[in-house]
Amino acid sequence: MKHVIITILTALSVLTVVFAAEPPTVVQIDTDGVQRIEILAGDYFFKPAHIVVKVNQPVELKVRKETYIVPHNIIIDAPAAGIKINESLSRDPKTILFTPTKVGKYPIFCDKKPPFLASHREKGMEGVLEVVE
Repeated sequence: MKHVIITILTALSVLTVVFAAEPPTVVQIDTDGVQRIEILAGDYFFKPAHIVVKVNQPVELKVRKETYIVPHNIIIDAPAAGIKINESLSRDPKTILFTPTKVGKYPIFCDKKPPFLASHREKGMEGVLEVVE
């Protein structure tokens, strides 16, 4: 009986993870050739968390945080791909411009860490910037 309960609970947790994950957000290219996307930084998440953009096309990220007190930033550290972002966030949207020059998947994260606690990234505040052909 114990094994049946464990099996059922394991199956339910796997299904929860599978169905809770959001599909990647594919950013469209506007008529002026710029890929524009808005990102919301919340308490230990980025929304959307997986962004897909085209290589060698300008990207405009408009990023803001939803909280007043908790500090957040956004980091994408991929200088080989023409991306080097480390910006503190506020409730007012911040516009970040770059042009990715190399196909790949690059981590997006917040590196804030309160003393004696887990970092925001360790709590799940991370995502992926995927650059495709």
